[in-house]
Formats: sequence, structure tokens, C-alpha cells
Amino acid sequence: MDVTPKSRLYWRAQHALFVALLLAAVGLIAWLSTRYHYQADWTANARHTLSETSQTLLREMNGPLKITVYAREKETIGRAAAALLARYQRHKPDLAVRFVNPVEQPDEVRAQGIRLEGEVLIEYGGRNARASELSEQALSDALMRVARRGERRLVFLGGHGERNPRGEANHDLKLWVNEMESKGFNVETLNLGVNPQIPANTTLLAIAGPSAALLPGEVKLIRDYLSQGGNLLWLADPGPLHGLEPLAEELGVEFQSGVIVDATTQLLGIERPEFALVAEYGAHPITRGLDQLTLFPRAAGLEAKAAPGWEAQAFLQSSARSWAETGELSGEVKYDADKDSMGPLNLALALTREPPGAGQQRVAVLGDGDFLSNTYLGNGANLALGLNIVNWLAGDDSLIAIPVKTSPDTRLNLSRNATLFIGLGFLLALPLALLIAGLAIWLKRRGR
Repeated sequence: MDVTPKSRLYWRAQHALFVALLLAAVGLIAWLSTRYHYQADWTANARHTLSETSQTLLREMNGPLKITVYAREKETIGRAAAALLARYQRHKPDLAVRFVNPVEQPDEVRAQGIRLEGEVLIEYGGRNARASELSEQALSDALMRVARRGERRLVFLGGHGERNPRGEANHDLKLWVNEMESKGFNVETLNLGVNPQIPANTTLLAIAGPSAALLPGEVKLIRDYLSQGGNLLWLADPGPLHGLEPLAEELGVEFQSGVIVDATTQLLGIERPEFALVAEYGAHPITRGLDQLTLFPRAAGLEAKAAPGWEAQAFLQSSARSWAETGELSGEVKYDADKDSMGPLNLALALTREPPGAGQQRVAVLGDGDFLSNTYLGNGANLALGLNIVNWLAGDDSLIAIPVKTSPDTRLNLSRNATLFIGLGFLLALPLALLIAGLAIWLKRRGR
């Protein structure tokens, strides 16, 4: 191709047009970047992205939110806090973040009772809460506490050998109660024999497996509490009801004889026959978001009978391979069609009614209380289920448990053979290969 003044002018014009279009594209991209945001989280379990439950919580918090971080903004803790809070600000633009330097402003730090650098103070709607740990779970738990409107008072019935909400024994409920308190519940114990009155501001009354009979007057107080629209959580166990038969009759709940035995647990390596597993959940707010197994030791089956005004729905059921064993749970346990009830069996019932002049009244009855005990709370989704039950009973359907995000890609687990192979490779094979390569190069150069 001949180069002429005309062709030279053509190529220069083409080059100028290309540069102009390139600069325009770069400018357009820069302009768009100031108005639109895109972020990709490629970590396992998306641990650098807010969970859907945290996002839902932020969407439902109407009005400005203020967070004060007591840390030096330019130091390691301050930068970590800023990165974490930036995720929240992307979903709530009216979230204001303020950093307080503990070194420069010691008076404010002392006034707020701050002990450690990195503590966070959250203010919303005239309420405040603190988070002492920089993590999504700690921060969202604190947000949940300030998001609750009004006091949430959870009263455990005591004085009849019930599971102790403050006890550290295997069958007690301290770990579960600690989780509820971290999410804004005020928990206390009531002995009707000492104080024969259920407080009027009780959000939820809990009966956690009494082992001694309640007096008729105490049962009447509980029934009066229900008649006034109170919410109730009843964690029962297989065996006698210890004077609570009138309560079960009023609610239309019948407890089946025996202990639920689930043959599925044998396949999963659980040798004790009295353990039942729940892997599939019905469509109910309590079980929303549950995708893990829940484990129930020594559970009784429940049946819902017609009760005036109450609507009952089973939200937990055992598998089709389960049955209610009425015989001894020792040796070889087999289903007896003449005595035992075949599954699936109801493990939990949710009851609702609309009393005159009040909102929806809610009751949850479960045939097992061990699944929330200190021993078994950490199994599967037991903790999440327990928190969901209490949130539903308290009317906080949207404030579901914030899951803990794990980091499965931070640890490499190798088999013994793989470890041996890698060790021999780096200690023997690789040095030997380098030695042979070096000798080969040396011999080749020597022969020239």
C-alpha cells in the first residue's frame, strides 16, 4: 500500500478518533463508578457479605441509625470496624458512623463505660445497645436489641423441679437463655408458690418440664393468664404431666404414650434409640430459614384435638420411620403394631387464636425440652429453632436468629497419605530433581 499524504491524514484522523473514544469511555466508566456500586464476594460462605437476615433487619429499621466506634480510625481495629460497617451502610444509607479516639477523648470513654478499644455503641429510636466484638453476629444482635419495640419479658415457671434457666447442669437451659438475653429478652424465674401472680407485663410464660406436680391453684393462675391473652411456651417431656392435664385439655393438646424412636438415627451413627431427627420442616414462620437437622432426645408425640377458639398447626414432625415406643428402651427395640404408634408423629404444635380486643395470642407446645438443654443446644439447628420459637411467640416474626458465618476455606485438611506424599515431595523428590537438573546442565556444559 502506497503511503500518500491523504492516507497519512486518514490514519492520523483514525488514531485521534480512537484516542478520543477511549478517553470518553474511561470518563464514562469513572462517572458511572460514582453512582453505581458492584461488589463480588468470592470467599467460601460469602463471609464478607451481610447475610440475608441482617439485610432484612436493616430494611425494617425505619429512621436514622447512629453507631459510635470507640477506636482509632486509622489503626487496625478502626479499619476493621470501618470495613464491617461499610457493609451495613450499603443497605442503610441513613446509618451514621462516628469514631471516637480513646486516647484523645478519655472523658467520653469513661462516661460511656467503655473497657476495650473497638467497642461499639448503637443508638436507634431512643434506645441504645452495645457490641463488644467486631463481627456481623455481635453487631446484628445489638441491632436486634434496639429494634425491638418495648420490653420483652420472658418468665420461666419455677418451684417444681423445672429446667433451670440459669443452671449449668446438662439438662438446664443457661446457654439458650444467654442467647435470648443477648437478643434483648429480659429473663426471670417465677415461683407461684411464693408469689401467686403472673406479672401483667409478661411477654411470654415458659413451662420447662416440671418434675413435681403443680397445685390446682397454680394451674388456675396459668389458665387465667391464657384467658387474658398471654403467650405460652410449654416444653414438655414424655411421662406424666404433673398436674397440667387441665391446661392440655384447654389447649386441645393430647400427649401420646411412649418415647419417639427414630430408625433413621441408626443409619447416621446415633446408637441411642430415643433420639429423633427432623430434617424437613413445614411452612410456618418458626421454621423459616431452617435448613439443618434438629435433634430431639426423649420426645413425646402430640396430637391436636378440637379446642374452642384455638387453631393448631404442627411445625415439627418425626420421620416416617419413627414410632412412639411404649416398651423398654434397652436391648433390641422393635416396633409393636399392637402397642406403638407409627410415625410421622407431631413433635411440636403452634396454637393461635384471636381474643376480643387484643392481637393474636400464641402458644407453642413441644414434646421435648432436652433439645434446648446445655448438652444438646449445639446440635444442628437446635439453637436457631429455639430462638425462632421465642421470637414468634413474642410477636417478633421478622427478628429471626442471625447465623454465624464460618470460614471453611481457612483450613486445609489432608489425609495421612496426602500429607506423606507432600512431605516426601518437598523433602526428597524436589531437592533430588533439582540436583539431577543441575548435574545434567553441568555435564552438558563440560562436554562443549
